[in-house]
Amino acid sequence: MYQRTVSCSAPGKVLLAGGYLVLDRDHTGLVFVLDARMHVHVQKLPTSGLIPSEVIVCSPQFKDAEWRYAYRETENHGGLQVTQLKGHSTSAQSTNKFVETALAYALSYVSATSTTKIGSASVTIMADTDYYSHPAPTNCTNSARFVDFNVPLSKAHKTGLGSSAALVTAFVAAVLILYLDEAQLGLDSDSGRRRIHNLAQAAHCAAQGKIGSGFDVAAAVYGSCVYRRFSPSILDGLGEVGSPQFSKRLAAIVEESDASKKWDMQIDKAAVGLPRGLKLVMCDVDCGSESVGMAKKVLTWRKENADEAALLWATLQKGNEDLGMQLLRLAQAGTPNPQGYKDLSETILTIRSLIREMSAKAEVPIEPKVQTELLDACCRISGVVGGVVPGAGGFDAIVLLVENDALPTLQHFLDTYTTKSNDESGPGIGKVRMLNVKQDSEGLKSEDAKSYVEWMR
Repeated sequence: MYQRTVSCSAPGKVLLAGGYLVLDRDHTGLVFVLDARMHVHVQKLPTSGLIPSEVIVCSPQFKDAEWRYAYRETENHGGLQVTQLKGHSTSAQSTNKFVETALAYALSYVSATSTTKIGSASVTIMADTDYYSHPAPTNCTNSARFVDFNVPLSKAHKTGLGSSAALVTAFVAAVLILYLDEAQLGLDSDSGRRRIHNLAQAAHCAAQGKIGSGFDVAAAVYGSCVYRRFSPSILDGLGEVGSPQFSKRLAAIVEESDASKKWDMQIDKAAVGLPRGLKLVMCDVDCGSESVGMAKKVLTWRKENADEAALLWATLQKGNEDLGMQLLRLAQAGTPNPQGYKDLSETILTIRSLIREMSAKAEVPIEPKVQTELLDACCRISGVVGGVVPGAGGFDAIVLLVENDALPTLQHFLDTYTTKSNDESGPGIGKVRMLNVKQDSEGLKSEDAKSYVEWMR
């Protein structure tokens, strides 16, 4: 019945160092990817009983999470415009901006670069468990890797692992590989992986409504790295799907055929390491925050206090570089080094102090009091080297660097932990849960479709 199928997955991430600084090309971010992945399975469908240009997208781990889209070729090379079929979607009252934008961008690029007939298709999206705070039902009988979250997607609490960037990356990759020449767009091809990166960055920025740093998409494609952002001007003038010549502009940006639009991000995988015997541990606080609004406030403060901010940014960059180099040296040494761990701890405390200074001056809860309390309590446990509120900060999951032997003690502590602070700057934190994720190094990869058989509709 079904024709060709493609399955891809992309990892979540943690920006261990470089929050806010990574928005500026003068600075970098230290990014680790995690073994929690977003999965996308795409298959062509026969047109019998379907609209010939229909794409069905479902996320079966959530209630009523199905979206049906029709696409059409627009005039003047405007690309393929995607419209949600409200009367045919179980989530008729909701939209999924990241899915819709990724689909429109991927199909527009396919139509601009290939004569392939697109036809109808089915897309299944799966998330590894730790992307969301909701625990699995105790009577869950499905595959151990995937659980039924048993809530509508709009009610699910994200843990802050970068689900949208991982989703867009895996989605774009699966669609492109399905419809285009796999020899050119296969993940083993440097040029193919780069084109997927470029398209995913463009789609993710469009879905967000802003041109972000792109560290999360870069990590989803390439894996753990030290990242320096691309020039935002690359995406200037791209316009919206449906605007005249959009598909040609998109293809030129993805394929870098315009010399003035060359992607200039820097991705250094060799600069990242984690010592053997030290684990990167994520702890979910079951809350989450709105990083976009926080970033706007920080950048406004920076603009209004340029000299003061420049000194703070430079000092933070130095601390972040020190942290990355210390981790790499310890990883290359191969054996545990107590003095090295002590130096790491001191560097992390310095970075946290600077982050709290930024937080106070910009009046943004980058490290809220309840998170400070939690981090300080965890760091008093022997074997916990240090920890931060990663990325943009706020009330997302915290990250700790922990010696292997200390993990049981940390787990017991978190099982009974309750917050003492009454932080009026945010909603506070709920039960703290150690996520079952660990650091990884691999980015985007192909998957075996058999992994999703139990969930296919």
